[in-house]
Amino acid sequence: MGALKSAITAVGGYLPEFVMTNKILEGMVDTSDEWITTRTGIRERRVLKGEGRGTSEMLVKAGEEALQKRGIEASEVDLVLACTITPDMVVATTAAKVADLLGCHNAAAFDLQAACTGFIYGLTTGSQFIMSGMYKKVLIVAGDKMSSILDYTDRTTCVIFGDGAGAVLLEPNDEYGLEDSILKSDGKGRDYLYVKGGGSMYPSNEETVGGRQHFVHQEGQPVFKFAVTNMADVSGEILERNQLTGEDVAWLVPHQANKRIIEATANRMGLNTDRVMINIDRYGNTTNGTLPLCLWDYEKQLRKGDKLIFAAFGGGFTWGSAYLTWAYDPD
Repeated sequence: MGALKSAITAVGGYLPEFVMTNKILEGMVDTSDEWITTRTGIRERRVLKGEGRGTSEMLVKAGEEALQKRGIEASEVDLVLACTITPDMVVATTAAKVADLLGCHNAAAFDLQAACTGFIYGLTTGSQFIMSGMYKKVLIVAGDKMSSILDYTDRTTCVIFGDGAGAVLLEPNDEYGLEDSILKSDGKGRDYLYVKGGGSMYPSNEETVGGRQHFVHQEGQPVFKFAVTNMADVSGEILERNQLTGEDVAWLVPHQANKRIIEATANRMGLNTDRVMINIDRYGNTTNGTLPLCLWDYEKQLRKGDKLIFAAFGGGFTWGSAYLTWAYDPD
C-alpha cells in the first residue's frame, strides 16, 4: 500500500448500562438460556433504553474516549466516518451530528453502510485519506442501536443482537498500521438478511408498520453457512497474500455474530482461541460495533508490532478482512 501507513493510535468504546440477560429474554419470547448459549455463545447483551436516545449518543461517547486517550482536541480531527446501519435519521447524516457534538468543527463527515462488515470497510476507506496525505487525523466511530430494529417476539433475531459502539483514531505512521485489506460483496444474499420497510422501495406506511416490516429479518441457516465459509476464506486469503501463517498472527479480531463462526475462522487460520478476541458472551452482536469493541476490551494486551487480522461478514452480503500491525504499547 506504499510507505505511508494508517495506524490506529487510540481506541474508545461505549456500552449502555442496561444488561439484558438470557434469563430476561426467557420471559419475553419462547427461548431458553441453554438454547441461546449453545447455539450462539451469547449470555447477555446491552440495550440503550429511553426516548430520544439514538446511535449517535453511543458513537459520541466512544469517540470522546478515543480523543481523550490520544490527548488531542476535537478540532484537530480532519474526518469523522460513522459506520452504522441504525442512523439517528434517514436523511440527516449521523456522522455530521457526531462531529458537531464532539466539537470536530473542522472535519468532513459522512456515514458508511456495509452492515456488519462496516468497520472493515470504514477502516479501509479512512486509511485511504491518511495514506494519500489528504488527512492527518481520521476518527472512525462504529456502532448500532440494534434494539431499535428488533422484533422481541422473534426469537431467531432478538436473542442475537445488542447495542454498543466503538471508535478508533487513525494517523499517519511510517512503520505500523494497515498493511492490507480485502473487501467483498454478493448482492444475491440480500434476500436472507434485511429490514424491508422504511427505504425507497417500501416507504413507511400503515402496511409496512402493521406487517412488522421495520424489524430485522434473517434466515439463519443460509446466513450461517455463508458467514462460516466467507469469513474463513477471506481470512485465509489475506494470510496467503501477505505470506503469513497462523503463527505470525498475534490476534484474530473477528465479527461477534456467533461463537461457532468465530471458531471456524480461527481453525482455518490455525489459531488457538487464546489468540482470538471474544466478547460475544457479554455484548452479543453489536453489528458495526463488534470489532472496535474487541480492540477496546483487549487494548491492554496489545503490543507494538502485533499482527492483527480482522474478519467480518454482514447483510447484503458483504464481507472482508484486514491485516494491521499495532502501533503502540499499553500505558
